[in-house]
Amino acid sequence: MTRDSVRAAVDVDRVLARIDTMAAQCPVAAQVVATTNSTEAGAEDLARVLGADVALAGRVMKLANSAYYGMGGRVCSLRGAVTVVGFATVRSLATVALTGLARPGGLPADVARTSTHLALAASAVAPRLGRRAQDALCTGLLTQLGAALLYAEDPDGYAALVDAEPTAAGRRTAELRRYGVHAPRLTALALERWGFPPTLLSPMQQVDDLSSLDGALLRTAIEMTARILATDHQAVPMELLSCGRLRDDAVPALLQRVAADTEELRAALFGTTVA
Repeated sequence: MTRDSVRAAVDVDRVLARIDTMAAQCPVAAQVVATTNSTEAGAEDLARVLGADVALAGRVMKLANSAYYGMGGRVCSLRGAVTVVGFATVRSLATVALTGLARPGGLPADVARTSTHLALAASAVAPRLGRRAQDALCTGLLTQLGAALLYAEDPDGYAALVDAEPTAAGRRTAELRRYGVHAPRLTALALERWGFPPTLLSPMQQVDDLSSLDGALLRTAIEMTARILATDHQAVPMELLSCGRLRDDAVPALLQRVAADTEELRAALFGTTVA
């Protein structure tokens, strides 16, 4: 490890403490996260808490009525929207709100765009990997939280790292070398702190283990996103990334599904549209 790497290595506990500060600045979103962690809370309880944040409630309503859920605009109440999208998705949207992933500025470029594609790609491939599509949507949506935290800790250094590493795997290696932790692992540590279930975290924790089916969810979502967004991306065989569960000849149809839902879902998740 170089002297620069040692100097830039992050104190993970300090970085995670930053999340608590963020939560204090967004009390309703933080209360939503706490409510979704309660085994006694129901959809009515969660809807009541959500109602105190008009923007967040609006995103939940917009998401419930999106084509992704196939409700065709029939969801009229916040309680109904909570029931349609589920507690895990509401918790993920609240996490996006309180960590600043939904706000422009101060974050890596194209966070909303990339996160939307990761969410849809993970959801699309989930059934082939034995995962629930809605849980996979949350995993893809939140994966870049760690990148945002590293960027907040070291804006210039992280921006240079991103520019220097065109591939996701190369970027994780560079993050480990510079910070002692890569972004998906940092995301998992943060979400574990907030009580997210292990099923949502394991793809981030095992992303580099090519023998892990859980890790395959995030690996394939990252590869699909790169094939859509990176014009010079050199494709990695999906059979390798997916533990043999996904063939490359099945990918074009999945990519079409992702592309079809991107604009509407991005507006619901982040309040923005695709440029």
